[in-house]
Amino acid sequence: MTKLSADDQVLFNSDVTTYSQVPSSSALEYSFPAVELSQIAENESWRKEVHRPATSTHKWWAKRLGSVFRGILAAAVTEANDDALRTYSSATNLPGIVVFDPFAGSGTTIVEAAKMGASAVGSDINSVATLVQRQAVQSWDISALRTAFKAVESSCREEIDRVHRTEGGEAVLYYFWVSLANCPQCAVKIRLFSSHVFSQNAYPKRVPEAQLVCPDCLDIQTGRYDFETAQCANGHTFGRSGAVSRTQVTCSNGHTSKVLSALDGKVPEREMYAKLVLGHDGKKRYEGIDSHDRDLYSECSALLMSKEKNLVLPSGGLDLGENTRQAMRWGFTQWRQFFNDRQLYSLGLLGAAVRDVGVGEAEREALVALFSGTLEFNNMFCSFKGEGTGAVRHMFSHHILKPERTPLEAHPWGTPASSGSFSTLFRSRIIRAHEYKSDPVDQLLVDDRVQRVTGLSRPFGGQIVEAWPEQGLTDRQLYIRNGDSSRTDIPANSVDLVVTDPPYMDNVHYSELADFFHAWLSGMKPFLRYPSSEDTTRNSEEVQSADPKRFGDAISRVWKECERVLKPGGLLAFTYHQARLSGWVSLVEAIASAGLAVTAIQPIKGEMSTSVTKGGKEPSNLDSIIVCRKRAEVLSEGSVESAVLRGERILQDLQVAGIQVGVGDVKSVIRGHVLSTYTLNQNQDISELAELADALAGASVSKLCNSEASD
Repeated sequence: MTKLSADDQVLFNSDVTTYSQVPSSSALEYSFPAVELSQIAENESWRKEVHRPATSTHKWWAKRLGSVFRGILAAAVTEANDDALRTYSSATNLPGIVVFDPFAGSGTTIVEAAKMGASAVGSDINSVATLVQRQAVQSWDISALRTAFKAVESSCREEIDRVHRTEGGEAVLYYFWVSLANCPQCAVKIRLFSSHVFSQNAYPKRVPEAQLVCPDCLDIQTGRYDFETAQCANGHTFGRSGAVSRTQVTCSNGHTSKVLSALDGKVPEREMYAKLVLGHDGKKRYEGIDSHDRDLYSECSALLMSKEKNLVLPSGGLDLGENTRQAMRWGFTQWRQFFNDRQLYSLGLLGAAVRDVGVGEAEREALVALFSGTLEFNNMFCSFKGEGTGAVRHMFSHHILKPERTPLEAHPWGTPASSGSFSTLFRSRIIRAHEYKSDPVDQLLVDDRVQRVTGLSRPFGGQIVEAWPEQGLTDRQLYIRNGDSSRTDIPANSVDLVVTDPPYMDNVHYSELADFFHAWLSGMKPFLRYPSSEDTTRNSEEVQSADPKRFGDAISRVWKECERVLKPGGLLAFTYHQARLSGWVSLVEAIASAGLAVTAIQPIKGEMSTSVTKGGKEPSNLDSIIVCRKRAEVLSEGSVESAVLRGERILQDLQVAGIQVGVGDVKSVIRGHVLSTYTLNQNQDISELAELADALAGASVSKLCNSEASD
């Protein structure tokens, strides 16, 4: 990592530049460095938690890239045709600039605004998201935080360690479980293995050694990841494939049925079959389950029952939704069912210790958020990733609540060799975030290579306020609010920039997943205004909806509020990622109805290439930054022809720079450019314009993606 010297500051134009207002013609609209920022964004996307740890202290979905949002802010305060990339690469100071994010999510916008010296408002309708945002910008007394961590450890670690030990007193890192079902035809018990290799290296061709389990007696042995047949110590012969193949299961009598039919709508029973032990010698070894393990688990069940009133435990049940449907089909109706008895007992002890720790509110909130984040890796929807990896595959790796047939139970307090535990996440999330806040790191292009540098951004130190101050936000104040962003207490004409990343119609429904955390947080009250009396974070005013009409109406209400609070001459800019034509139609109608007009659309790298948003046969690799002004301030009526030419030119520039541009990207960007003309001239028929947008997008695909189009 590079610390900018005085010479470097000259090289990067890092003398502090001060802005007091948004230019009437901005680089964000007319000279945005999309190519260069896409290169930086690609680099950041591979390790967001390393490059932007402030927004990685707790799980939130669709976390955006800080480099992109720093670029949006920098370009928004730069005059058109000036070098916005130089502004991005400077120690920019934005006193008096107020930034508003109505869909604040993980807090990317407010973090980047704070780093650049602006005041900011982060608003989100979901209370878990609000907690994540507060953690992203909160300053901690690190000495007090470490002391509180030690107090929590003293309160609960000894007992949590005790119930995760072998008979000889060695630590058990992970217990391996398998779900059970009864054959619908003959009632024989089936262990729902899809493979009898339960542990292998992440690179098995390099390290072929693997761990095998016998499906008949659960004897375990060492073998190869690609074995064909094996014989266990009890004489049973078995092959690599298990009873389950995709959605089908076959019993030992040869009867085949659907897994769901075999489960009969009930949460499956589970059976422990192996453990990974950390020996006294510091080496790991696999062992089978013995009577001590079973007795210890039974003791945890009894302790859970007898001590339940003193523990922090999850409350509430699942409501049917896009992301809960699969779990409910497996019989899961209560959040408590996502954990086994030892997990509930151990996490209940840990949660109570965190809830009751004596420390400042900011530091206690950090530990509550850390505890909540630990839940992601310590439940029965987790699985084993294998040797040579982080070991625990967290429950949200599929962005849905996907039941796990062979779940992994981890040690929730953990050891230095653990993955996803309270103690290891304290170091990798909390301490790393604190160090970042004390000395923020950014990425710059230096000789066409991305380098990490310090010295461009201010250390964190802004004050969090709980309501809009009567005198307005002063220098570096941060207002983090939980509530409907279509109705805020922000006065009219108070905000210079609205920068956000709204929900994308029918993508992941965050509140349905956030309820998993809320089930625990509601009993811990992480911050003063956290809603502890509600069973869910779902809200009828949420913008996200698979129905285009409902989505359009809901987001229009938020855009109207943004138009109200924007100062004259202010900009609204947001990233958008939507392949469906109906999504674009709903969006531009909402923008137009809010009294706003699109002045630019800037495609930019949104995610690493292996995590692109899937859109059927046309995955999309790029986000679109959509820039708007108040309609009364925009004189141009725009034209479809010029809109298409602008879109194609930007896409070609990205292609020349080596940025992947696929069919889905071209269709999305060209549709957006064409449909955006509706916000400038609403005399057009939106249905006819949508048909034209679709046709012109197809023509642009032929021009820009000939090889893919022919495939």
